[in-house]
Order: sequence, then C-alpha cells, then structure tokens
Amino acid sequence: MRTLPGHRRQAGATLVVGLVVLLLFTLLVSSAFVLGTSNLKAVGNMQSRDESIAAANMATNLILSTPFSASPSGQRVEIDLNDDDKTDYGVDIAEPECVRASPAAATAPSSVTLPAMADFTWNTVWEIRASVNDPLSGADTLVRSGVRVLLSSAEKGKVCP
Repeated sequence: MRTLPGHRRQAGATLVVGLVVLLLFTLLVSSAFVLGTSNLKAVGNMQSRDESIAAANMATNLILSTPFSASPSGQRVEIDLNDDDKTDYGVDIAEPECVRASPAAATAPSSVTLPAMADFTWNTVWEIRASVNDPLSGADTLVRSGVRVLLSSAEKGKVCP
C-alpha cells in the first residue's frame, strides 16, 4: 500500500476543523436565540406599558364623564380592555385637584352665546392623576391629565380655593 507524501501530517486535521466549525455554528445559534428572547421581552414590556396607559386614559375619561368637580374624591376604576368581562387593570384615580381658577372672559370662546352660560363665571383647571400598577407584568404607570371646567362662583368657592 502506497501513501501519499504529507498524508501522515494531516491525520486528524479534518476532525479539528470540523469541531471548530461546529463550535462556531453553536455559538451563532445560541446568540440568535438570546437576541430573539431579548427582543420578545422588550416587545412584551412595550405592550404592557401601552395597555396600562390605555387603561389609565379610559379611567380618566370615565371620571371626566361624571360631574367630578362637584365633590372631587379619589376612587378605583376597574378596566376591561378586551371586553371579556374580566378586569384587566385596576386604575387608582387620585382626588382631582383644582390647579388654577381665573375669571371667565367677558366674551364667549366661540361665536355662539348661550344664555345658560351666564352663571358660569370661572375658568378652572383641574389635574387628574391615574396610576396603574399591574402585578403580572410589573407595569407601573402614572398618567396626568388636565381639563378645564367652567364653574359658577358658588361652585368655585366650594371646591377650588
């Protein structure tokens, strides 16, 4: 049997090269898996944050649809975002705070003048704070909203210093 020159020096080199290529391929696959998992967590966190902000905005809108300025008080609002009859988020609404009151301008804010508006002589600005703390996702969100409410002098004296 005849051997080629240099054949003995190459014995096992293919095995070493194969193992190095296999190691590189394994590192490539594992780094792709780690990056994919990190991206999935980031997207999940963004979705939880967006949902908690949406829940806070929905709760704020519910409060704004009531005469909250008559007797401001804090409350908890249960929000069902996906209409499955289960509470998804509990939103804590702090007591609405009258931030500023100024006399209403002599002219109406539009060209339409309503006789019933004559009693409302104060422009008041209110701050409403809605906080959401979701124990499942760890989302902790505070949404601050401002709203202007026209009040009479008597109403303003009761709730807005």
